[in-house]
Amino acid sequence: MSASWSLVSLLFFACCALLAVLAVGSPESSNLDLPVVSFDEGYAHLFGEDNLVLHGDGKSVHLSLDERTGSGFVSQDLYLHGFFSASIKLPADYTAGVVVAFYMSNGDIFEKTHDEIDFEFLGNIRGKDWRVQTNVYGNGSVGIGREERYNLWFDPSDDFHQYSILWTNALIVFYVDNVPIREVKRTKAMGGDFPSKPMTLYATIWDASNWATNGGKYRVNYKYAPYIVQFSDLVLHGCAVDPIEHSSACDAVLPSGSIPYAITHEQKVHMENFRKRHMTYSYCYDRARYKVPPPECVLNAKEAEHLRSSDPVTFGQGKRRFVKRRHRRASATSM
Repeated sequence: MSASWSLVSLLFFACCALLAVLAVGSPESSNLDLPVVSFDEGYAHLFGEDNLVLHGDGKSVHLSLDERTGSGFVSQDLYLHGFFSASIKLPADYTAGVVVAFYMSNGDIFEKTHDEIDFEFLGNIRGKDWRVQTNVYGNGSVGIGREERYNLWFDPSDDFHQYSILWTNALIVFYVDNVPIREVKRTKAMGGDFPSKPMTLYATIWDASNWATNGGKYRVNYKYAPYIVQFSDLVLHGCAVDPIEHSSACDAVLPSGSIPYAITHEQKVHMENFRKRHMTYSYCYDRARYKVPPPECVLNAKEAEHLRSSDPVTFGQGKRRFVKRRHRRASATSM
């Protein structure tokens, strides 16, 4: 009898392990084993004075936010396409109003027609989880927000986790621990809204009390400062270009096979499983904001079912309040 129960227990735990993999994907599915750069090899101090501190021979970077200022760093080069990644450990405890951003932008060069690819991590009150938001802008299309928001299957303040952006001429993919969580394909419907000009990579921590947590209901509490975010395993694997070079022929500089140019079928299954379990908002389903979904949207019945239960406002039942965000650099210094 005990042997039978042991077999049943073994099968039960094996099934649980399988379900866990299906829920978040297989980490090995997109492990590219790309070279890691030190801070001095690839980045420069952006702002924040001594709130940026290097550790481990420059392989790890700590950014902090206190009552004086936030902080940030920026890549030394502009890139046209590639794979960009960092392992990040977020601040713990009360983090409402705190935003950590890992993103690409060319707003300092193309003020009115800038492109942007964003990972934004939104802090929360004690006992509530960090939220992750992704967004894409192209050619200054800031009037069309393409935000998506997710919960994670882990506490991102407990340990380091990898967050990656794949950007090619045809698609953008966001990854968490090598699991694809969002794919943005270049389509005719998007017109010029797909990011297409060289961009720089940024990492920042800043005070976004005016919008980040429940529309500004909960603000940064500096009693818990300094808020420290840690970065390591920095990957800048792209085509570095001069600001005046905009040709996608630059892709030829990247060795064949060095980065993926499509999501495999297996990865797509993992991505769909993640999205139907962990996505909490997508602009494509927000009927309070868009009576007709933007033309590039491809609606998914399973995603819609999940969002219908988790966020009824998405389906037009109630009102959603959007707060116009100030640029994250302008907001870097606390008020």
